Order: sequence, then structure tokens, then C-alpha cells
Amino acid sequence: MSWVFLAGDKVYKLKKPVRFPYLDFSTLDRREAACRAEFSLNRRLAPDVYVGVLPLMFSHQGLSLGGEGRIVDWLVVMRRLDDRWALEEVVHEGRLETAHLDRLVATLVRFYRRARPAFLSPDTYLAEWPRNLALNRRVLLNPRFDLPFGLISRIDRTLCKFVAERRDILAARVRGRRIVDGHGDLRPEHVWLDHEVRIIDCLEFNTRLRTVDPFDEIAFLTIECERLGAAWAGRYIRRAMERGLREKFPAELFLFYRSYRAMLRARLAIAHLLEAHPRTPDKWPRRARTYLAIAARDAARLETILRTPRGR
Repeated sequence: MSWVFLAGDKVYKLKKPVRFPYLDFSTLDRREAACRAEFSLNRRLAPDVYVGVLPLMFSHQGLSLGGEGRIVDWLVVMRRLDDRWALEEVVHEGRLETAHLDRLVATLVRFYRRARPAFLSPDTYLAEWPRNLALNRRVLLNPRFDLPFGLISRIDRTLCKFVAERRDILAARVRGRRIVDGHGDLRPEHVWLDHEVRIIDCLEFNTRLRTVDPFDEIAFLTIECERLGAAWAGRYIRRAMERGLREKFPAELFLFYRSYRAMLRARLAIAHLLEAHPRTPDKWPRRARTYLAIAARDAARLETILRTPRGR
């Protein structure tokens, strides 16, 4: 949702003047507020990366960053990171070690322990899930995409069954104040592993999308590691997070979150084909099917648990 300008050791991000149901950058004031939110929220996990917010000025001499004139827009200023140390790149090059993951886990444990608990009721949290599942279903089952109808329907039925039959598990996460103001987009391409762990690009523009269960965010990260061919890293992160948070991730809840997140990522991938002129149109059906395969495996395991009487 931003134009990104690379300039030496700095990165400048300029918000696009767009409006969608989940964000609104349509006015100068809204873009300024979004820039300031991006700066503030991302300093939680990357304090030395986010440098500040600068006005883009217009005067008789033209455009400038800061200085005299009329403010025409706002930019977030970041320190440029070394792409070789993005988690995605480290995985691709086969350089990922458990020491990297230990540092990442330590960072995430500190973050979630300090994160502000969300002020929402169990009913509010529970009401989100049928809507989320319905949106995934509506997009993924669009006939124009030619995705496997039966597979998607089976996954969806299992996820809906969990929401209906395990409401107590989801509600307990809220009552236990486990739902927090998190990152919202914890993907390997947002994680840097050089001297210090830095995690950038949280969802600053939408508090609701950033209001998450840490188990959900970790589940998301594990499926992304799996998609990159590093499923072992996801398993390692899960076990280490359980130790760090001193809390066991219930198998059925973790499988639900994983399968849901994989369906969401499949939806977001295939939705690129709804654009007027999608770039790399052949890429997105393959990407969606990869996520659907992950979702299907986890949903099958979840279905087995749901069929087992509780208490056994």
C-alpha cells in the first residue's frame, strides 16, 4: 500500500492515496496518521530501523523532504536493511541455523509478554470467525479460479466445525487475556536475522487485523516456513515458543489457526487475479494450491481430533 524508494542507506515509504474496506489513505491527514502509526508501532520490534516521519514539501523550488513550503504528503523513513539477512533469503540459501531461531523466539517472547491485551469480549472474538471463514470460502470457490472445490469445501467444513464445537477454547483465550495487539503479518520476509533480530511491517493501518492470539501469529509463521521448505524451522519455533511463554499450544487450536491461515493466504494469493492487470498471473494459482495443500493436511488432522470424544 506504499511506494518504496531506496536511497543509499535509507528507505522512504510514501502511502498510496487509496481506500479499501480495511484501510483508508485517501486524505493527507489520514496518510500522516498512518505514517505516524507505522513509525510508532514498528519500533516495538525494530526500534533502530524506523528513523522518523518526514513531510514532503512543495515550494517554488520544487519538491523536497522537509524544509520550506506547503506539505503535500508524508513519508516514513527507515534504515535500509541487508536483504541477505531476511529470514526468507536465509532459508532459500540454506543458511538457517537453530541459533537464528533461538534469537527470533527470544524476541517474540519478549514482545508477546509486553504486548497490550485487547479489550474485546469472547462474543466479539467468536463472531469474527464465521465472517472470516465465509470470506475465504466465497473467494476460493469462485469458479473462474478453477481451484479444487471438494478440497476447499472439506477444509472449510472442518474449520466451521471447530468454531461451532470448540467455542470454549476460543473464548478461553479471550478470558485469559491472551488476545493482544500483535504484529498482524508475521511472515519470513518481514524478519531480519543479522546481529539483532528485527521484525518490520506490522499492520499499522488496521487495529482489528493486528488484534491476534500469539498462537495464531506463530501458526502463521510456521506455515510460511513450511511453504519455503523449512518445516523443521516451524516445528522448532513452536516448541521454543511454548517453552518461552511457558504455555503449551493445544494441538487442536494450533491446527485450526494453521489451517485457517493457510486458507487466508490461499485467498489472498488467488485474489491477485481479480486485479485489472495482474502481474505474474501464472504464479498465483500455484501459490494458492500450495497453501491449500498445507491447509488440507492440518484440517485432516484437526478433523481426527474433533471426531474423538473429548476427555479421551
